[in-house]
Formats: sequence, structure tokens, C-alpha cells
Amino acid sequence: MRAAQTQKPNARPLGQQRLIPSPPSPWRARSPRTHAIPPMSSTAARIVPPAAAAPAPLARRLRPARCTGGSAAAAVETSTAGPARVTTVSNRGDSLAICRVLNGMWQTSGGWGRIDRDAAVDAMLSYADAGLSTFDMADHYGPAEDLYGIFINRVRRERPPELLEEIKGLTKWVPSPVKMTRSFVEANIDRSRKRMDVAALDMLQFHWWDYSNPGYLDALKHITDLKEEGKIKTVALTNFDTDRLQIILENGIPVVSNQVQHSVVDMRPQQRMAELCQLTGVKLITYGTVMGGLLSEKFLDTNVSIPFAGPPLNTPSLQKYKRMVDAWGGWSLFQTLLQILRKVSLKHGVSIATVAVRYILNQTSVAGSMVGVRLGLSEHIKDTNAIFSLELDEEDMNSITEVSKRGRNLMDIIGDCGDEYRA
Repeated sequence: MRAAQTQKPNARPLGQQRLIPSPPSPWRARSPRTHAIPPMSSTAARIVPPAAAAPAPLARRLRPARCTGGSAAAAVETSTAGPARVTTVSNRGDSLAICRVLNGMWQTSGGWGRIDRDAAVDAMLSYADAGLSTFDMADHYGPAEDLYGIFINRVRRERPPELLEEIKGLTKWVPSPVKMTRSFVEANIDRSRKRMDVAALDMLQFHWWDYSNPGYLDALKHITDLKEEGKIKTVALTNFDTDRLQIILENGIPVVSNQVQHSVVDMRPQQRMAELCQLTGVKLITYGTVMGGLLSEKFLDTNVSIPFAGPPLNTPSLQKYKRMVDAWGGWSLFQTLLQILRKVSLKHGVSIATVAVRYILNQTSVAGSMVGVRLGLSEHIKDTNAIFSLELDEEDMNSITEVSKRGRNLMDIIGDCGDEYRA
């Protein structure tokens, strides 16, 4: 991972006030980063060539209440099943309606199993048919954008127009911190548009590795220009901290959301970031919310520190979030957390993961949470849809919060949102 140097952020235009003051310097002093998190793997998963004969069109399935709404949708649409299923992220005249539980496609990038192209696209159709119609990917998630392009063409051919309108494809651009010229930015955006086979990206989420290089503002200004030209519908960020988000907003970039790591173990976004989001209307999209599967019955009453005694930590996400558990409080405290989550899940007749996601969706400024999908390998549609009908009461929320707060404050250990990528 490219480490960021600690320098002062670039200056803001004169006369503009900071919405949230920077913390005093003692607050910034952090413990050594013994649990630094490596960047996501850019290794592409192997794609199995399709069969020679094209598969017959899938029969249309009956669908439950879906994540409906286009750019003119109301801020929140509520289904009759329970809590809001759809929300709209917006800034000025830009808006995008998304399902509050997003299908995360990091798992296509390698390390989770062999990807069969046709099986993966079939699985995407199953998620969309079940009402889970927002997909999150990135330029470096192996074949994710290409799979989306094949998927959206199948939707155009095999599904009714109203489902096509509901589907949203959110991608990320994660460039090296080189000089951000207009031609360089546009070429990369055009590449994603071509791979995803869309005229305009529904959302472009921008990541920047090195804050000491102010080129992120140049890139975002070019991205905003491309939005005005119709190549992007909404501009967003991923893994930016509070200070940089404020600088970006002060420079007139119409950011609708910031995608950050957020779980019952990692509550950093509810500190400074959520305060700024409340003041500005920027929303949070969260990942790591089920911690790669650690927040599940599979890891309850296990001891992964003893070889072969517990489930293997055999995926990049499990390994990444186990390090977060170690930084937060260790495996014993994590078992206490799982026991509380299990108690709440049994009370409501749902899974631990369902409770974990609902808890984060209830947090301030959270528009949506990611649940990773292992396309063609496994599926969790039923558990995911159960999130929308689950209503945690005050007792549930308080019991989970109490255990969460027993752990260390990861802001003191890692830093603000996204600092795990800038060790």
C-alpha cells in the first residue's frame, strides 16, 4: 500500500469556514499501526468461458417489493414490509435512488473461489429479481464491471423495463496519485462506461491514496465536469476522512456519499464523519458491515487462534476483518458480541448477520450497507431481504451498543475513516 505522508491539507478559499473544527493535535496522536490493512487485491479471478450454446432466457420470477425509484424519487420510499427499503442520495440537483442493502462485488476480484461468468450473471439476475437491485463494484475488482455489462444487457433483453429502471450500478475509480489531467480522467471513466455498457455511470466513487498530493481535487473537478456532460450521474467518494471530505465540499464538488468501513466493531464513522454528514447532507454507504462473514453463527463459540479448531480464515475479507477484531478487543470480547447478537437474532427469528446490518442501517447518516456476494458460489438472498422487515427495539440497540463500546476506540488506533489504507 502506498503510505500517505502527514502534511497539512491544501488551503481552502478565503472566507470559507470549517463546518467542523479539526481536533487538537493530541487527538491525532495514535498508537503504532500494528494492524494496518493492506489494499484490496487487484488480482482478477479466473473467468470460465461461456458454453458454446447461448442459454435459454430465464423465466421471469415473481418478485417481492423492490428497490424502486429513479432520480426523481422521494428521499425515502417505505415498503409495507417494514423499515425503508430505498433511499435517495443527493446533492444540489443530483440524486440517485439506491436499495439500502447493496450487493458488494469485491468478491469477484480473486481469493473467494473460481468465477464462472454465466453462473455469476445468473446470480446477479436472481438478486435483482429478489429486489436487491443495487450493485457496487470497482475498476480493480477483477471482472466486476465486465460482469455488470453482461448482466445489464441480459436485463435489457429478458426483464421488463421497470426492473431495468430500478437497477443501479455503482463503481469506483482508484487511480495511482499521478497528475490528474482531463484526458487521463476521462479515459478512465470511459473505460468503466464501456465495461459496464452504460451511457452514464450511475455513481462514480473516487478514492485517493496520498493526501500529501492535492491532485485529488483536480481529479474531482474533472469528474464533476464529466458529470455535467452526462457521462456520470452522481459523484461520490470512498475511504475519505472527515477533513478531506470537508475540503472537497468547500471546493464545490457535489458529493452525494462517502463509502466507508462501518460495523458494530468499527464505529469510527459515527464520530466526526457523521457530524459533518448531518451538516451537509452527504450520506454514508458502508462496507465491512458483516466483517467478511465473521459476524455470523459460523464463528460463534469458536477459537480461531488454535489451528484447525475453528472455521478457517480463508478469504481476504475474513483475514482483513480478523485484524480489525484484534485491534478492537480480541477474540474473547468478539465472542461476547456474537452472543449478544445471537440473543437478538433469536428474539426476532433472523440471522446474526441480519441483525448486524440492521444495526448499522439505524446509525446516523447511513444510507446503505454493503453485503458481499459470492456470485455463482453461494447466496444469502433470504437473510438479506429479512433486513428490511427487521425492526430493532431500544433494548436491542442498547445491548449491542454496550458491548461495542467495551472495545477500544479504533479512531485512536487506526485514525479516521479510510486511514487504514494510508498507514
